[in-house]
Amino acid sequence: MKVSAAISGQLAADSQPDRVAPLAEGTVASRHSEWDAAIDRYLARLAVERGLSRNSLDAYGRDLADFARYCIAQGIEPDTLDAAALITYLERLATRGLGPSSQRRYLASVRGLAHELVARGVLARDPTAGIKLRPHPRPLPRTLSPKDIEMLLAAIDAGNPRGARDRAMLELAYGSGLRVSELVGLRMEQLDLAAGMLAAFGKGGKERIVPVGRAARRALKLYLGEPRAKLLKGKSSAAVFVGRGGRPMTRQAFFKALKGWAASEPRLSWVSPHTLRHSFATHLLEGGADLRAVQEMLGHSDISTTQIYTHLSKSHLRKVHRQFHPRATADKPAGAGQ
Repeated sequence: MKVSAAISGQLAADSQPDRVAPLAEGTVASRHSEWDAAIDRYLARLAVERGLSRNSLDAYGRDLADFARYCIAQGIEPDTLDAAALITYLERLATRGLGPSSQRRYLASVRGLAHELVARGVLARDPTAGIKLRPHPRPLPRTLSPKDIEMLLAAIDAGNPRGARDRAMLELAYGSGLRVSELVGLRMEQLDLAAGMLAAFGKGGKERIVPVGRAARRALKLYLGEPRAKLLKGKSSAAVFVGRGGRPMTRQAFFKALKGWAASEPRLSWVSPHTLRHSFATHLLEGGADLRAVQEMLGHSDISTTQIYTHLSKSHLRKVHRQFHPRATADKPAGAGQ
């Protein structure tokens, strides 16, 4: 993946007079080439060793192209990168209005590149080793209620091919907790409706087996008959979910469809495909599911990622306790005033 175009696209804008003295054209080109080569090597390594998707590699590439533009404007070469330069870069991210989460993402990208430079002997030591950002509370994900899910399903007319497809996609996204990339990338050979299971390929190409509930199986069986054949228009496709002309559905098309289903309810205007995944996990935990089982179904490599949903389910448990336990809302303890 080449990042040279992304670096040069804003180099002139980033090279403001108060930042660095004018550089000879050949010097800029040399530094440009060195950063470009270093970033391309790092991205190639990520693709091979971690099996990252194209979307993830593009995200790393954008972050590192931004960092490279800063370094070139400051006259910093890969072998002269130090902690002071990194701290100044992070300060400028804050000045540009980037919040803590975005700053952490940029730092993670740069940290990985720095590790690559150390591994290749370009740097003697890791300049990011002592750099830490202030901890900040992780926002709780927003979720839909079961009634909200029913409302979205009711908004879909499953009597036509697109509606049957959309109904199946919504049932499967919510019923199995798939990422949107896993949903639109699902292939026929990954489905086993007779067993009520599917094979999902998540981040890094990791495979996991996910249950498919009864409602999702019904919706899929309906869609995979005549409606899908009408969408294919005589063509063949290994993709489960297809759009116009038999082409596989895209993330953007699913997002647009989801917004259309929610259009009748203004309070759900914020909903996104990932909301369905959040709702899947939260509703499982509220129903008493084991945290490890939910982690497995979501495909989280670290259980701490799954634990954020326990904060949501705990609030649900407190509400249930207050509503149904006879002593939960007692005005005063037993024996008081005797």
